Amino acid sequence: MALMDFIKKQFIDIIQWTESGDGTLAWRFPMAEMEIQNGASLTVRESQMAVFVNEGQVADVFGPGMYKLTTQTLPVLTYLKNWDKLFESPFKSDVYFFSTRQQVDQKWGTPQPITIRDKDFGAVRLRAFGNYSFRIGDPKLFHTEISGTRDIYSVADLDGQLRGLVLQNISNAIASSGLPFLDLAANQIQFATALATQLVPEFEKIGIKLENITVQNVSLPEELQKILDQKIGMGMVGNDMGKFMQYQTAQAIPKFAEGAAGGSGIAGDAMGLGAGVALGQVLAQNLAQGLSPNAAAQAAATTQQPAVAVVSAADVMTTLEKLGELKTKGILTQEEFDAKKAELLKKLV
Repeated sequence: MALMDFIKKQFIDIIQWTESGDGTLAWRFPMAEMEIQNGASLTVRESQMAVFVNEGQVADVFGPGMYKLTTQTLPVLTYLKNWDKLFESPFKSDVYFFSTRQQVDQKWGTPQPITIRDKDFGAVRLRAFGNYSFRIGDPKLFHTEISGTRDIYSVADLDGQLRGLVLQNISNAIASSGLPFLDLAANQIQFATALATQLVPEFEKIGIKLENITVQNVSLPEELQKILDQKIGMGMVGNDMGKFMQYQTAQAIPKFAEGAAGGSGIAGDAMGLGAGVALGQVLAQNLAQGLSPNAAAQAAATTQQPAVAVVSAADVMTTLEKLGELKTKGILTQEEFDAKKAELLKKLV
C-alpha cells in the first residue's frame, strides 16, 4: 500500500513564476499533494524573489537566478529538517514568490481636511493629494507582517494600509519641515521631501521600500482662501499704510455703492443711504489723490489751506470697524491698527 501511495504521488522538478502583470505582490506556488524532488530546478526571474517556508517558519530566501535545490542551496531548510547528509528523498515545503518591481502611480489624498498648526494663520485645515511608488524591499518581513499564507496578495490589498500611513504622517511632515503654509503650498517638492522622510521608516517596518512620493496640490478651505487673497493683495502694495488704505478703498467702493443703491450692505447698515454715498465720495477722493502723479504737490498745497473737516465721526467709526475686522483676520498687526486708529481719531479733534 505504501508503495502504491508513493507511485501515485506527483513530484515537482521545476519551480518558477511567470507574472501576469495584474498587480500581484505575493504568489504561493501550488503544491497540493506534490513534493519537491531532490535536485529540482528553481528559477527566480529579475524583479522577483522566492522564499521557502517550512511548517510556518521562513527558511531560505532566493534572489534572481537559477538554482538546483540541494543541501548546499537550502542551508536553513537543511537545518530545520535535520538533514545530516545530502537528502535523497522528495520533501514538502511552501514556496512563495514576491514581485520586487516598482509599483508606480499609486494615489494618495486627504478625504477630509486635516488640521495643522501654522505660525502665520494659527490652526489651518488643508487638503492635499499626490502619488507615490513603492516596491517590496524585504520579502521575508513582508511575508511575516502582511501577506502571510494567502495564495495571492495584490497591490489593491495593500492600498488602504499605505494610504493610511501617508495620511497619518502628513502633520508630522509639515511640523518637521518648519515651513509656514504659504511657503509649503509654493514649495511642494520640499513638502514631498519632508513627507518621504517620515514615511520611509514606516514603510520599512512592513518590508516595503518607498521609491518616491509627490505632492501635486495643497489647498485651503474657501473661507481661509479669501483671507489669503486679501493678504496677497496687501502684499502687492507693500507695507506703506497709505497705499494699503488706498487698496482697501478700491475694494470697498463697489460695496458702498451697492449699499447706497439697495439700502443694505456695509454703508446702508452703518449710516444709512446718505452717509454711505458721502463716505464713498470721500474714499474715492482719497484714492484718486493717492494714485495721482502729483499727489505730493497736492498734499503740500492742502497744508497751506485752512483745515476743513472732510470726515465725519460716523465715517471714522465705520473705517475703524473695517480695520478691526482686518486685524482680527490677521491681515493687520496690532501696531498697524493702533497707528491708523490714532491717525483717524486726530481728525475728530
